[in-house]
Amino acid sequence: MNQEEIMRRAEILKVMAHPHRLMILNGLHKSRCKVGDIQKKIGLSQSGLSQHLSKMRDIGIIIGERSGKEICYRISDDFALEILKISFRDC
Repeated sequence: MNQEEIMRRAEILKVMAHPHRLMILNGLHKSRCKVGDIQKKIGLSQSGLSQHLSKMRDIGIIIGERSGKEICYRISDDFALEILKISFRDC
């Protein structure tokens, strides 16, 4: 594994290390989710949720797909997905 890949994985781990982001990702791991559904499950304000989604989207952990006026998110990074599987294996 080269230095660039190590740095990318370190950045992913850094972004994932926030409790709200882990809750969001755990929910997305189970199924794709619309922003409104995520907001109801996590209980964050719209602006707070947007900030978390933006950080994860910016480094490529998640991707949003527009359907009309709504955006449905899914996990798009295999490394992040493996970390989630390990983290929530016994839950």
